[in-house]
Amino acid sequence: MDKLKLHTPDFAEANAAKLADLFPSCVTETQAADGSIKRAIDFDLLRQELSSDLVEGPQERYRLDWPGKREALALANAPVAKTLRPCKEESVDFETTRNLYIEGDNLDALKLLQETYLNQVKMIYIDPPYNTGKDFIYDDNFSMSREEYEERAGEVDETGNAMFDEEKWQQNSSASGRFHSEWLSMLYPRLKLSKNLLKGDGVIFISVDDNEVANLKRLCDEVFGGGGFLGLVPVVNNAKGRNDKGFQAQTHEYMVVYQKSDFTSRGVAMSDEKKSEYDCVDEDGNKFQWRDLRKRGGADTRRERPNLYYPIYVNPENGSVSLRSTIEHSVATYPVKSDGEDGRWRWKKETAEDRIDLLLARQKRDSSWGVSYKVFLGDDFLGERREKTKSAWVGKEFSTDSGTKTLNSLIPKVDGKQFTPKPVGQLLRICEIATDESDLILDFFSGTATTAHAVMQMNAEDGGNRRHILVQLPEPCDPKSQAFKSGYQSITDIGKERVRRAGVAIRKDLEAKLAKAKPGSDDHGAIERRLDSLDTGFRVLKIDSSNMAEVYYQPDQLTQDALALQVDNVKKGRKPEDLLFQVLLNWGVDLGLPITEETIEGKKVFFVDDNALAACFDTGLTEGFCKALAKREPLRAVFRDAGYASDATKINIEQIFKTLSPHTELKTL
Repeated sequence: MDKLKLHTPDFAEANAAKLADLFPSCVTETQAADGSIKRAIDFDLLRQELSSDLVEGPQERYRLDWPGKREALALANAPVAKTLRPCKEESVDFETTRNLYIEGDNLDALKLLQETYLNQVKMIYIDPPYNTGKDFIYDDNFSMSREEYEERAGEVDETGNAMFDEEKWQQNSSASGRFHSEWLSMLYPRLKLSKNLLKGDGVIFISVDDNEVANLKRLCDEVFGGGGFLGLVPVVNNAKGRNDKGFQAQTHEYMVVYQKSDFTSRGVAMSDEKKSEYDCVDEDGNKFQWRDLRKRGGADTRRERPNLYYPIYVNPENGSVSLRSTIEHSVATYPVKSDGEDGRWRWKKETAEDRIDLLLARQKRDSSWGVSYKVFLGDDFLGERREKTKSAWVGKEFSTDSGTKTLNSLIPKVDGKQFTPKPVGQLLRICEIATDESDLILDFFSGTATTAHAVMQMNAEDGGNRRHILVQLPEPCDPKSQAFKSGYQSITDIGKERVRRAGVAIRKDLEAKLAKAKPGSDDHGAIERRLDSLDTGFRVLKIDSSNMAEVYYQPDQLTQDALALQVDNVKKGRKPEDLLFQVLLNWGVDLGLPITEETIEGKKVFFVDDNALAACFDTGLTEGFCKALAKREPLRAVFRDAGYASDATKINIEQIFKTLSPHTELKTL
């Protein structure tokens, strides 16, 4: 029976294997640090394979570089032997919720989520720490000695001697060469890992201020490709302006937006003013407006688009049109601009033929004819027509003050200004344009958990089943702060409490609307359905070292005496629930699936998503137990390696399942 490997993938090895498949001539061997021989890639040969010109050595090229970049890339590829340990007492609706709150370093979290959520996330929002010159709480061991930094930075004076400023090196100030490097090194591996989690039509929104917006765009160009850039959105969060800048009163921050490959925005709901423009109604009661078929603005001339210049024939009796001249349709009209220049239509001739029923000609004051087409407010597939979001976001719902007031209203004993929470309105807008009703949303710099609040609010409004995964490092609160004095020792304490209270408030608001709705009405039924499907829970999972003792990973390095002490390969103090979630991670099973517990033959068995996985980590498992479980025919089953009552049971279990449940995949840990 196979054992679970219980560590994250080695991405460097996986990438090397892909290159070896594509370029076998570039495969070579090298000696590892322990003296063993391992496969490697000859990068000089690989460079030549990728070029039709002779490659003689390093050449200048356009790219973003900084001291520590190679280490940051290596860090992204390095596996970790860690796990996620569930914390039921801090969770809400642990057994049934589909939402996750992961406490720990987001670099470790992103690695742990790679197999389970590969290509599964529709939208990522992050608000990483702004580079203000303060120390980073995310310590990825990028600190350098004086000599290392001097060598990497390569700063020299006019005579070629290296320059070094002790004060600049000691602190990450804006005068320091490390000012940008450390921030980029922190963010680079996290962005690379997060890209793997995005679906093909996925999108990422990153909040940033003007200190790093230029570098962030170049970094994202490298990670997501220049073609992935969708927009740089100024978000006006303080209309009065902050006077902490010397040159101007700052009113906005930015969001950098990138797609993975083929994201399509859902747009935003139309304003009432826009809807009022659809002032015509057809025989079926559908609202519409007329729009001119002649293109106006941009490339709107025959010279620029000659294939969009053609005659449309009008019936002068009723305004109906045809693309062919007939007795009824006898008047030819062309797209002519007001200055007499030949214009062009919006549609190709084939499109106009397909949509001829939407066209109508109307006579102008000068007796010439213009052609219009119907644009309906509603759509059979998309519902009510939507419009593109503006390139700059302005409104009270995006203000910093709004974010602070929301947090203070939920947790009055916390000074919201200290944490600068993002406004719920901003995250609602992002969810509206980027997600459908069943999408998965990730925020791995979750702070005070605005993202979770917005996702729950959006689901309450449209009846969706969006899920959220939040990740946050337990940064300690200042002991002098109001939050700490109120019992919140870390920002994760605040984030979890915010999700709890926001969930209660959102549910109460829906219940109040239900009470006002007339029983039996459509509104009453719709609100009832939204209440039934609303998920305001979350599973708290905390990053920790692996549940397995060292003997599991390095059995060859243990002496015989030490091996005798390691009869069980599970660390002391680890619970069955801990083992279950490590198994889910390793097997790539969704961490948000429902979990139930049952007792079979006196042993506790976990069932995940009904029968998708059965796990028992008790000891003393007998053949009778194995037969009883096999009759349930789970898709997968896992047991402890030291859990069998006898060697005979351990040997016979595969045959038992092969007979009673041949499709079950068995593993041990």
